Amino acid sequence: MFIHLQYLLTLFVKPSKLIDMSKSAQIRVRMSSHDAHYGGNLVDGAKMLQLFGDVATELLIQRDGDEGLFKAYDNVEFMAPVYAGDYIEASGEIVSEGNSSRKMNFVAKKVIVPRPDISPSAADILEEPIIVCKASGTCVTPKNCQRK
Repeated sequence: MFIHLQYLLTLFVKPSKLIDMSKSAQIRVRMSSHDAHYGGNLVDGAKMLQLFGDVATELLIQRDGDEGLFKAYDNVEFMAPVYAGDYIEASGEIVSEGNSSRKMNFVAKKVIVPRPDISPSAADILEEPIIVCKASGTCVTPKNCQRK
């Protein structure tokens, strides 16, 4: 059975003692062969936007206690290719707020790459992660759904 750690903390720790995680969020995933959409095991750029959507959802839950809605991206830049086997770290932060809107910035970085030239299971951790995508957008949590 999976129980979220933050939920468990609310059972045993006073709310004032909980860690404030509302400033940023991060997810790290390995791109699989199922994510490869094009020749040469190239992953569709839309996969990065999917990761940003997951990061945005976590940020809204942290900030408002609700998943909210992703309204629009105002900028998306694809900066480097992503391939099956790459490990991608997507992160985001809330940079400004309105009554119900949350402006967010996102970045996705390649942090581990496969090394099939050495062996089928070899991989390297990159000393300097490669930025593969940057984006900014606006999410909304309706006032009646905000719990924090």
